Amino acid sequence: MRKLLKLLGRLMVSLLVVLVVAGVAFANLSPEFGGKPTKAQRAAYAKSGHYQDGEFQNLVPTTLMTGGSTFGSLWRFLFSKTPNEKPATPLPTRPLNPATISQKTPDMLRVTWFGHSASLVEIGGKNILLDPMLSVKMGPVSWLTPRRYNPQLAITAEQLPPIDAVLISHDHYDHLDYQTILRLKDKVAHFYVPLGVGAHLLAWGVAPERVQELDWNQSVQLPGGVTITSTPARHFSGRGLTNRNSTSWSSWVIKSTDKRVFYSGDGGYGPHFQAIGQQHGPFDVALMECGQYDAQWAQIHMLPEQTVQATLDVRARLLFPVHWGAFTEAHHAWNEPVTRAGAAAAQVGLPITTPELGQPVTLGAGPLPQVAWWK
Repeated sequence: MRKLLKLLGRLMVSLLVVLVVAGVAFANLSPEFGGKPTKAQRAAYAKSGHYQDGEFQNLVPTTLMTGGSTFGSLWRFLFSKTPNEKPATPLPTRPLNPATISQKTPDMLRVTWFGHSASLVEIGGKNILLDPMLSVKMGPVSWLTPRRYNPQLAITAEQLPPIDAVLISHDHYDHLDYQTILRLKDKVAHFYVPLGVGAHLLAWGVAPERVQELDWNQSVQLPGGVTITSTPARHFSGRGLTNRNSTSWSSWVIKSTDKRVFYSGDGGYGPHFQAIGQQHGPFDVALMECGQYDAQWAQIHMLPEQTVQATLDVRARLLFPVHWGAFTEAHHAWNEPVTRAGAAAAQVGLPITTPELGQPVTLGAGPLPQVAWWK
């Protein structure tokens, strides 16, 4: 019996070693995991003021898991059910004609949302893509990660016209998608990303001259007068088990000569919103994270009521809720975020627009989409 137990013990150890080796090999072989900043880059990041001991930091103390453990949260996600966690049928979608994107004037401000946070902002005559996750599956192990509600999007990466700039908020799989980048990389003039995220793009074959990392409060100007500024967010990063917070995260300010747009990226509520509003506002529209929240990670994702308050803080005239309508990543009904945000916005008199997927929203050109299509 003792010999049998020893044999079983050795077999378990051997199996564990094999699994570890296989996991390391997979991490090294799968391109989805991206690249790593160089030693010289990491040394330079220390000058940013929010990079310590090999990790990027938030402006205020932030706890990733405010209740339970990461393992417990994963177990709950995989094996527990939430009522109405997914729509019963594909969501209504307006196919977007690529020719429509070319029909604009320099003074037009138009926003088209593709689900989750992926959005096209047309401002100052430029085409600017935000977190263009345009795939149905995400991540290197797609059976472990959520699948998009709809089997196809309003437009594919291949159908998009030339893009002047892609802005990435952080390197999580639902915002920085390997397959989308491969399909987009040759039609994008510039990728503007948080510190460290450029390593992923370079690993995926994006030309170095098209990639620029921006620290918080750094700006670039596109030809024609559109200014893009990286601003703080309250979140975290990482695409694997060993690179937590090795890259930074951002919100974004986009300004033309007479229009202003704010994109929150992902993150919890904090004083940075008011600071951004004071420095860069008022905004014509704010694309604000609204969804995938939970009491277990309350400091890194906002509740819908906090989304409304953050919109007021940045001094935006219009709330455009994003980060919902594509994937189930939290334990709330799939349409709860927009329902709660709409109610909270109504209480404070904040205008909100809720277009269907792929439905262009042109500001200043008549009534805004406000039909409750998700009910």
